[in-house]
Amino acid sequence: MMSVEEENKIIDDAYEYLINGYLSSKHRKKVEKIEKAFKFARSAHAGVRRRSGEPYILHPIAVATIVSQEIGLGSTSICAALLHDVVEDTEYSLDDIKAIFGDELVNEGGEKVGEKIANIVDGLTKISGGRFGDKSSIQAENFKKLLMTMSSDIRVIFIKMADRLHNMRTLSSMPPAKQKKIAGETMYIYAPLAHRLGLYAIKTELEDLSFKYEHPTTYKNISDAIAATEVKRNDEFERFSKKIRENLDAEGFSYEFKARVKSCYSIWKKMEKKRIPIEEIYDIYAARIVFECPEGRDENDDCLKIYRMISQLYSTHPDRTRNWLIHSKPNGYRALHMTVMGPDGNWIEVQIRSRQMDYNDEHGNIAHWFYKDNNGEIDEDDQFIKWYKEIEEILKNPEPNVLDFLDSIKLNLYAREIMVFTPTGEMKLMPKDSTVLDFAFLLHSEIGTHCLAAKVNHSLVPLSHKLTSGDQVEIITSQSQRPQPEWSKFVVTSKGKRGLNLALRHIRREAMERGEDQFKLFMKENSVEINNENMARIISFLGLKNKEDLFLSLGMNKIELTPMVLKALKPTSQGLFSKIWRSPFGGGKNTKGHTGESEEKNEKGEEIDKRQIYVLKTEDGKSNYQLANCCHPLPGDDVVGYIDNNNQVVVHKIDCPMATKLKIGFGDRLVETQWSSSREEFLTSVRIEGIDRKGILREIVYIISDHLLINMRRLNVTSNAGVFICEMDIMVEDVDVVNNMCKKLSKVKGVSKAFRQN
Repeated sequence: MMSVEEENKIIDDAYEYLINGYLSSKHRKKVEKIEKAFKFARSAHAGVRRRSGEPYILHPIAVATIVSQEIGLGSTSICAALLHDVVEDTEYSLDDIKAIFGDELVNEGGEKVGEKIANIVDGLTKISGGRFGDKSSIQAENFKKLLMTMSSDIRVIFIKMADRLHNMRTLSSMPPAKQKKIAGETMYIYAPLAHRLGLYAIKTELEDLSFKYEHPTTYKNISDAIAATEVKRNDEFERFSKKIRENLDAEGFSYEFKARVKSCYSIWKKMEKKRIPIEEIYDIYAARIVFECPEGRDENDDCLKIYRMISQLYSTHPDRTRNWLIHSKPNGYRALHMTVMGPDGNWIEVQIRSRQMDYNDEHGNIAHWFYKDNNGEIDEDDQFIKWYKEIEEILKNPEPNVLDFLDSIKLNLYAREIMVFTPTGEMKLMPKDSTVLDFAFLLHSEIGTHCLAAKVNHSLVPLSHKLTSGDQVEIITSQSQRPQPEWSKFVVTSKGKRGLNLALRHIRREAMERGEDQFKLFMKENSVEINNENMARIISFLGLKNKEDLFLSLGMNKIELTPMVLKALKPTSQGLFSKIWRSPFGGGKNTKGHTGESEEKNEKGEEIDKRQIYVLKTEDGKSNYQLANCCHPLPGDDVVGYIDNNNQVVVHKIDCPMATKLKIGFGDRLVETQWSSSREEFLTSVRIEGIDRKGILREIVYIISDHLLINMRRLNVTSNAGVFICEMDIMVEDVDVVNNMCKKLSKVKGVSKAFRQN
């Protein structure tokens, strides 16, 4: 254990590193202000330690260092980062923070430094309750508050990104279940948010760290494979770059040319998408040219000049050129990407950018935009501002369900964009796979709700037509058109989904009001009292769920009230009445909770200690867990347990979309799990693709049934133009059995892929 003197030296060294980095930046030097914040934070956190055992003050110092040196913000942000946990974790208040800095002014507008820093800290401070109710996700509420505060000061979100990055860097000291929750939350929200803000280095590191804790074995395997090929990779890059360097030197360019190894996460995504092992992925690295652009020269012209030079040396891939010079990405990213065939026969991506582009792309051009001298004026055409206006709309009318709310935010964060044009030539950026209906809602909610069809490039198309970059779209509307529930199948943008849901809810509300009026009139005309007993009998007679279902069905003309309904009002046995009564109106055992599961606790269920690893086992034919139907996990998969309202553990694959939502929405219900050794068999699906030949199916079946002794439950084979697809359900003990089977099948002549289906 370290002495007090040793700990103080570590703290002082960390703070000195922060200050030295700040002094070497381009910001105005306000060390005295930072010194005040540091001394106050050090005193407030005195004696407090992190779970790792180190003094707590090292965390805010690390966050401030990331804010300063990796994001590039100034003294106000550094102070806020140093103080970001004071209000939440100590007895001090926002007023105490304001008092530290006295009446020092930020600018000529009269705003005080203390107030500005306190407001940022307030935006970073977690809340204890929210709009989703007592069964809601505090995580979602905190994220909502964070986004709302972002409108008043963008620095809030940058400091939060730094805070999350340092927490991920030190996640090893947390319990396994907490690691899964934080990693899932980071992958679902914070990495996409870093992408949208243009913080590419931080986005990549957050993805990799999340992947490391969610799939530790796979992460290690990929890391080891990358390390094992380093020498070969460096030799290949030297051969590839030699000619390019010679030409750049001849043209007088001052530049930096290096290979950048892709992240473990991005490599794994490619492996999953293509269903291939890492040995078959050849573009593990990308080459990057960063050149100095003298004042007065056009950096775009230099990018194109280098592009033409490389095109003359190596063959270019016709579909892999990306030009973000004139029209940058919505997060401000600017560069020119090309993919060429290297001397070793492998495709290599080359990124071309100026030094200024490189700085903005790595540090987030939005930070630069907000702190340049623009006299307080906001460019309404800035893509970041447009994006944030969409976020503000979601926050004004959030989805009532916490997971739907998070999905709405998610859709705005991480989508590849296409450029679509109005009839007048105005460009609109939309997520890839957007439809005509999405475009209509983008223009205006009224246009969306009355959209009948569209003309895309002067050709008539339906609402479900998917748009591509360069399309010119003219929306055709009709006042008689009304939104239909089936539209939800082909609206993909958050703005489209939100507009459609609001319109459908409005239609539903109107229909329920009409239905209620019809019901009251019917009961009045037949001199029948409206009470719970009569209503329950009518609902049961019509086979409906509750009174809302009754009113809606009446209002939408799905049912009608006839004299036959009156027969349901005849007295019935108390037992039957009780059964009817409990179903639609009872607040007891059949009431559904926010996750769609019964709130009733399993009488035999024991309390689950979330601090301990929960062992998944089956005894006497009874399991202490349930396998999620959405992802069908197997023993050996990386999984996480979710404690439902029945106190039962539902097991999801760690990267299952529903598990991801649960991690961000209900992280306090997660439990770390471990498979017990068992001879139990589980159902899973496998898909085999290849070139058809005589006898190939017989060979496949022999390997599965006779050689590996695996029990097949279903087999479906289709063949078209010499290509076959075989899908089967099999019973296996764990994921290793499936992987071994697929590996053996991949060696069969004619088989191109064999993989487990999700």
